[in-house]
Amino acid sequence: MLERPVGRYLCCALLLVSCLVPATASADTGILALGDFGVGGVTEREMGASLRHFAAHHPSAEALVTLGDNDYTESPRAFHSNWTGAFGWLGGAGLGVAGTLGNHDVLVDGGRYEYDELNMPRARYRRTFGNVELFVLNSNNVNQRQTDWLKSVLASSTAVWKIVLFHHPAWTCGAYRSNAAVVQKWVPLFEQYGVQLVLSGHDHNYQRFAPRNGVRYIVHGGGGQRLYPIERCPASYPKRRFARAVHGFLYLRASNTELRVSAFTRRRNLVDRVIIRP
Repeated sequence: MLERPVGRYLCCALLLVSCLVPATASADTGILALGDFGVGGVTEREMGASLRHFAAHHPSAEALVTLGDNDYTESPRAFHSNWTGAFGWLGGAGLGVAGTLGNHDVLVDGGRYEYDELNMPRARYRRTFGNVELFVLNSNNVNQRQTDWLKSVLASSTAVWKIVLFHHPAWTCGAYRSNAAVVQKWVPLFEQYGVQLVLSGHDHNYQRFAPRNGVRYIVHGGGGQRLYPIERCPASYPKRRFARAVHGFLYLRASNTELRVSAFTRRRNLVDRVIIRP
């Protein structure tokens, strides 16, 4: 009696089963980012509608993070109305929120009136979405207490992707320049503890800088307020790779092997894209 090649038949059977079983869903984490958008009215509602349309066609999107200046009205009642009218759809779409305070936000009650809508436990905190850990800072007050907290949480993080958010950029060349306190106190910690990406707003434009000691800095304050022109950067800054004065938002898509950061206009046209690897 001839022996049957059992291993060969088993392999064929497994191959057949693998073809019949649906592929598992992508483990990628998608995050939308928007800065300097809290102008209210038609402009804010149009931005909210654009992001809603984008999220509906990108099922990996799990959250919207803000980069500050969520409210220019200095009115808690107006902020609530504007936010609900533009972004009240987020919860129903299954997207979380993580807010960052800008200089306009803290003019009333230190920005605390925004905490509920933006799901903020305080002005600085950490939040995890999939394989991404966000570290949200309050750059309106770069003090030692916050710096010590940042050092502690970065040192303890084991996330694949460490992304830091705050309003006032470490590097920018538009209406503003480098924030000296951020550069002195926080930039060394980003470099020491393996932060891959830092996002800020404040300058009403889009700027992407080359990595500095392994850390990439991106500015996007084009959420809806009047745009600022792009200026030449000092030679001491990291080299700026791309810049444009444009209204729009960012979309981050993180797998375990790469982080894709894309900048889109308000009409969802791609402006710029970069791939970061751990």
